[in-house]
Amino acid sequence: MLTGAYTFSATESHPVTIDAPPKPSISPYKHYVLLCTGPRCGEEGAGQALYDSLWTKLRAAGIHEGPGRTKFNSVNCFGACKGGPVMCVQPQGIWYYNVTPANLDLIIAEHLVGDQAVQELVFHQSPEASDSAQRASMG
Repeated sequence: MLTGAYTFSATESHPVTIDAPPKPSISPYKHYVLLCTGPRCGEEGAGQALYDSLWTKLRAAGIHEGPGRTKFNSVNCFGACKGGPVMCVQPQGIWYYNVTPANLDLIIAEHLVGDQAVQELVFHQSPEASDSAQRASMG
């Protein structure tokens, strides 16, 4: 992404100046939760209801502000519709299925607060997350 003013030559005799906006910034965070709210991800409206409850739940857990906060956003479809609602926690790349209200509470307590993935609800994880979990179990 370009920032500031840049001049380059579109042709030898006609230089062009582009004004690019400054880079955006994001305050520090610990986790970024992406929750599917698509109509085929679980029962109709289940993902949206979970998403609507997230702010209150994160606030109650004390992980809604500061550098240890959890950011969150909705996704219309991850393309993993079986067993939804589906949720992905970044930067670890941990993917959860069957995210019911009770399971969301468990994920918040154990993963987002306690830094331990809820393995019985994980259906996929990034290679980095798999390597990290394997190293932790070894030692």
